[in-house]
Parts: sequence; C-alpha cells; structure tokens
Amino acid sequence: MAKSNGVGVGWEYWLQWQVPVCALIFVVPTLVAVILVNRVNREPLNSGDLWIPCWRNLNPLWLLFYRAFAFTFMALLLYQILALDGAFAFYFYTQWTFTLVMIYFALGTIISARGCWMYSRKPLPKNGEKDEFLKKDWEENGSETSVTEGTIKLQSRYNQEEFDQRVWVWEYLMQAIYQLMGCMHTLNAVFLLLDSTLNSLPFPWYRLAYFVLWSVLYVVFQWVLHACGSTWWPYSFLELSTPWAPLWYFGLALVHIPCYGLYALLIKAKSSFFSRIFPHAFVRSN
Repeated sequence: MAKSNGVGVGWEYWLQWQVPVCALIFVVPTLVAVILVNRVNREPLNSGDLWIPCWRNLNPLWLLFYRAFAFTFMALLLYQILALDGAFAFYFYTQWTFTLVMIYFALGTIISARGCWMYSRKPLPKNGEKDEFLKKDWEENGSETSVTEGTIKLQSRYNQEEFDQRVWVWEYLMQAIYQLMGCMHTLNAVFLLLDSTLNSLPFPWYRLAYFVLWSVLYVVFQWVLHACGSTWWPYSFLELSTPWAPLWYFGLALVHIPCYGLYALLIKAKSSFFSRIFPHAFVRSN
C-alpha cells in the first residue's frame, strides 16, 4: 500500500498536472473499448458452447461437476478472506478478479445444469430423428457407453447449429465474463485454464475491450475513494502525486495487451494443438 505524499487529498491534489494526463491515459482506451464493443460484428451466441465440452467422449456432466467444485472451493476461500479482512479485501484488484471468476463458475454451474437437464428430459422440437435418438439414448440406457455415444451425437451436430431455445441474458453474461479473463491471477488461472481445456467457448481478440473496461472501473473506484478523503493507495503505481505517475499509468494500459493476448493465444493453441493430436476426440470451436 502507498500513502499519498506531498500534497493532501484536497483540491490541490487533484489540480496537479499528473491528474489530467493520467485521466486521459485511461479515458482514451475506455472510449476505444466502448466503440469496439458496440461496432465489432459478433457471432450469435451458441447456447450449446456454454455447457457442451470440446471433447467428443466427455459427458457434459463432467464439466458441470468441475464448475460446481470450482465455485464451491472459491466461495469457501472468499468467505475465509472476508472473515479475516471484511470488506477491506475489495480495495484490492486481486479480490475483484477472484470474485469475478467465482461468479463465472456460479453461472457456469447453473447453465451447465440447465443444459444437461434439458438435454436429458426435454429434447427440443424441430430436430427430428436427432432428438429422438438422443432422448432414447439418455433415458433408456444408463451405461457409460450409451451416454458417451449420445454425447458424440450431441457435439458433432449441435455444435454446428444453435439450440432451438431462448438464450438467457445470464448466458451472455457468462460468455462476457469468460472472455474478460485476461485479468486473472494465480489461483484463478488454474481453475480457468482447466475450464478452458474442457469447454467450447470462443475467445476472440476484440474482447480485450471487456478487460480494459474492467480495469478502468477499478481505477475509477480508487479515484472516487480518494476524492472522498482516502489517503492511501493499495498499489503504489496508482499514486498520482509522483511525477512518474503518467508513465506508470501508461505502462498499466499497455500491459493489458500481453496479458490478454497470452490467454487468447493459449486458447487458440488449444484448438490447433488438440485437433491435430486428437483429431477424432477433440471438437474445434466455431
């Protein structure tokens, strides 16, 4: 943590030359991010991508169980952190991202459970023999072999067309959170990398805009706290009274590119590598 030095947190603090320069450094990327979110052509959300694994022989229930475990573990850990530090923990960016990943797994658990339930109990109309086969396979055969065959059928055909069902706003939210995950930290990374290895979700480069908006939201949060009288910064590179502040803020803006880009490259490598090594088991994302 860093304490504001030099001038205080009154008007003199905010009238320093560094403040408008630093503000400009994160306002410009914010405007670019908003324009990018609104103007880039987006593929329609395929509801099946949210809960169908990218492995033909893997039952969707395994992805459901994994997400439920990850959410439970992270929720218990967050509870322990809050029991020790209280709301003070949320002064740190680390807890923001940790909570965001936990919300992702909560939504993922709900959507996976819903998808598995609809698949097993109520195959959708307008899919003819395909649905009839899947329904019969799920309900009449309890063996692992039959479930695997049903999963293969589900993935090989449903991955190429949208489910004939209404897409929840929660499903869009889950996809957005997943595509924001360039901001992850150590424990978050372990859970998310495992989830990414299993799921079929796309990870387009332009979703870097979400990452930028998330980080800007945290910076604005810290600035508001200081405008209300706080005299310390949880991270020294956010301090505005130093002449190096613009350089720090510019560096923080730039670091978003390699952070997000690295994860995007890992997802791209997953699709390229696994489809080559396991051509009959892996299903490439659309």
